[in-house]
Amino acid sequence: MTDETCQWQGWREATERALYGPGGFYLRPEGPAGHFRTSVHASPLFAGAVARLLGEVAEELGTAEVDLVDVGAGRGELLTSVLAAVGSSLSVRAYAVERAARPDGLDPRVEWTDRIPEGVRGLLFANEWLDNVPVDVAEADAAGTVRYVEVRPDGTERLGGPVFGPDADWLARWWPLREPGARAEIGRPRDEAWAAAVASLAAGRAVAVDYAHVRETRPPFGSLTGFRAGREVPPVPDGSCDVTSHVALDACGDLPAGNGRAAVELVTQREALGRLGVSGGRPPLALASTDPAGYVRALASAGEAAELTARGGLGDFLWLSCRVRPSGREPGPRDGRGY
Repeated sequence: MTDETCQWQGWREATERALYGPGGFYLRPEGPAGHFRTSVHASPLFAGAVARLLGEVAEELGTAEVDLVDVGAGRGELLTSVLAAVGSSLSVRAYAVERAARPDGLDPRVEWTDRIPEGVRGLLFANEWLDNVPVDVAEADAAGTVRYVEVRPDGTERLGGPVFGPDADWLARWWPLREPGARAEIGRPRDEAWAAAVASLAAGRAVAVDYAHVRETRPPFGSLTGFRAGREVPPVPDGSCDVTSHVALDACGDLPAGNGRAAVELVTQREALGRLGVSGGRPPLALASTDPAGYVRALASAGEAAELTARGGLGDFLWLSCRVRPSGREPGPRDGRGY
């Protein structure tokens, strides 16, 4: 095998190496926050909403002792903020699931692990995790044959062999490519990762939050891109940048039988946060004269809420939620609704 041949890989393998291999992008000390801004970093209101969601789950389970699992935990920012928001109202067993090393100074109550714990009773929360589960990319050639896209470490691409087997089945069902030049990210590994995450729950709720699309809104040429130092850049799988793509969350939500799910729901972040009390509405102007400092604080909070719920921005993220009922219990009136 020539050196040139060795450099060509499918995007899934190349992304895995670039993000999580030796010196990989996500193993760097600065973590994701050093390169892009998520809802977690945008405002403490996000962690407050997750804390309220955790309280709802604890109430549904009828307990004050509850698990909180943060999948793709970065450097533990969300867990730290949620534990502070919860205070003494709940007894929380907190798990940070992350492939990078445990950061110095993290709250000692947080268990750091590279594997999702089993038998969780509580809330599993995955904010912008699935978009970094590596996937292959497919493209229809001039004759309409759907082929894997291969890439070099410098980002140069070529078409490889025809897509086959389970990957071809996934595309046919979730993202068919009908025109030459059309591209797709093959989301099957993300479906499997999410199904495994939901299966780790003994009872409670699993929530995935991500920039995403559904069948009716698939991008015709895919969404593969890169991020570095706060800027969108070409996706070059050499470890110098994030390599990411939008998630087909409707496919992830189509869970196989046996996960014990009670209901699955897919809503925008705008709606999900609204239910949890996050509103971008301005405070009443009268407050400015009766409590000027309070007015300024409320105005700042409203601005942060507006960013989290903005159309065309973070508010368009999708929340995929799955309730898992304890074994042997029939769905009750609080088990939600499907979609």
